[in-house]
Amino acid sequence: MEIYLPTDANNPKSADALYDIPAFGNVSLLHFTDCHAQLLPIFYREPSINLGVGSAEGKAPHLVGVPLLDAYGIKAGSRQGYAFSHLDFCAAARAYGKVGGFAHLASLVKRLKASRPKALLLDGGDTWQGSATALWTAGQDMVEASLELGVDVMTGHWEFTYGAERVMHVVRNDFKDKLAFIAQNIVHEDNDAPVFDAYVIREQNGIPVAIIGQAFPYTPLANGAQFTPDWEFGIDEARLQAVVNEVRKKGAQVVVLLSHNGMDIDLKLASRISGIDMILGGHTHDGVPVPSVVQNPGGATVVTNAGSHGKFLAVIDFDVKHGRVADYRYHLLPVFSELLPADPAMQATIDRARAPFESRLQEPIAESQELLYRRGNFNGSWDQIIVEALMQVKGTEIAFSPGFRWGATLLPGQTITRENLMEQTAITYPDTSVVEMTGAEIKQHLEKLCDKLFNDDPYQHQGGDMVRTGGLVYACEPAARMNSRISDMTLNGQPIQADKAYKVARWGVGSAQSEGEPVWDVVEQYLKSAPLVNRHTPNVPRLIGVGANPGFANE
Repeated sequence: MEIYLPTDANNPKSADALYDIPAFGNVSLLHFTDCHAQLLPIFYREPSINLGVGSAEGKAPHLVGVPLLDAYGIKAGSRQGYAFSHLDFCAAARAYGKVGGFAHLASLVKRLKASRPKALLLDGGDTWQGSATALWTAGQDMVEASLELGVDVMTGHWEFTYGAERVMHVVRNDFKDKLAFIAQNIVHEDNDAPVFDAYVIREQNGIPVAIIGQAFPYTPLANGAQFTPDWEFGIDEARLQAVVNEVRKKGAQVVVLLSHNGMDIDLKLASRISGIDMILGGHTHDGVPVPSVVQNPGGATVVTNAGSHGKFLAVIDFDVKHGRVADYRYHLLPVFSELLPADPAMQATIDRARAPFESRLQEPIAESQELLYRRGNFNGSWDQIIVEALMQVKGTEIAFSPGFRWGATLLPGQTITRENLMEQTAITYPDTSVVEMTGAEIKQHLEKLCDKLFNDDPYQHQGGDMVRTGGLVYACEPAARMNSRISDMTLNGQPIQADKAYKVARWGVGSAQSEGEPVWDVVEQYLKSAPLVNRHTPNVPRLIGVGANPGFANE
């Protein structure tokens, strides 16, 4: 296995060294995932808290900061250090610039395909959601961008929050004979028949290559069952093994799972399913430069995760001999926008999609004097703005905001535009609400959500990161058992009382029906009341037993 970490990564003009990767073998794939509708270059800070507990402690993807760089031999302060870690983020961002952007991604795809003309481009999902234009066009801007990019195969997650009818319309019309939307783990609840094709088999240099789709298995639980009421999602090992066996019988010499499970789930799945050569993973937004190799009864499966927000493109080259994979090369390439020219055709597609909304997108709302980010197990400064807005505008002492992983980063001194606000809030169920919860109900709510993040069984990891809290302060012991992780809950310095009712503002509940204004209106009202934004220190719980955990940077 080759680890691609260029020695001249500090050189801001090293595009050739970064991106001119010699072709290898006879089958090639390109993979990106979780772009969250980011058509333009952005800043995106990696997490400083990504805890692994139990058997996951100290293992990919649960490494942050210095332990992450040390594990992969990446130099602090280099371009790679900027791409893969949160360290010195503001200084590194100003030195190395923005990342991603579909026009720059398109240039990189074309550059790599020049030496790999038959390479397949795979999209791991979460493509149609995460921006104002995606929400306002029901994902059509991203549909057109994906087709221009030349995506061959994709699976999904947030796509389903536009509703089953919308997804099927795109698959049957826009994507017909152009882009395969696959998911072996979604079936009709009344007859167990598959909703989508389970896989595609494509030939490269005479070698049959099978791509199997695995959509996010907990979509109805994480986002609400109302969007796909007649479909069932899940992790069905027997079904997946049967699909793997089927494609092998049909002659596939390379079998890849295009997954939106999250990396922890993929690692467990790889240990239990035989016959998959590689899992190209998504959902948890982990940029992991070196794959994990997992043993299973049939041999071994390589497991990867390719980051998010258009920030990375993975390059996979297989050398297939005598009907099986004999060797491979894997490169996870950061997409540095300043090193890659914008592809003219893709830029024109982006400009057309944005033109009707441009003035609205650029409307200024506030000025930020602090670093605004989201990604992390417990909270971020963008999340802090949201919970404080909910408390102030809705008149409550406590607020909950979902532990979403998507959302771009703003540097100190940047203007917060409507586009930036929507990058943190653009979902199809944005309504806010105020509910009464007893102290006991609040604790149980936190315990359940924490268990979905830190359960010993990865198959129980059913959503994003931990709910963000405003007002409420608590302690958390991630490695403890269910109902024992949350303690010392206080409000304004006073203990939360189990039998007392508290008013809680919230949004993005999913299956619950809310009647309040959309969250972006609430946050906009809050920002305009004090348009110079500063001092939004993330309300992170007091963490117990994680001081030496390499997934925790105590900053």
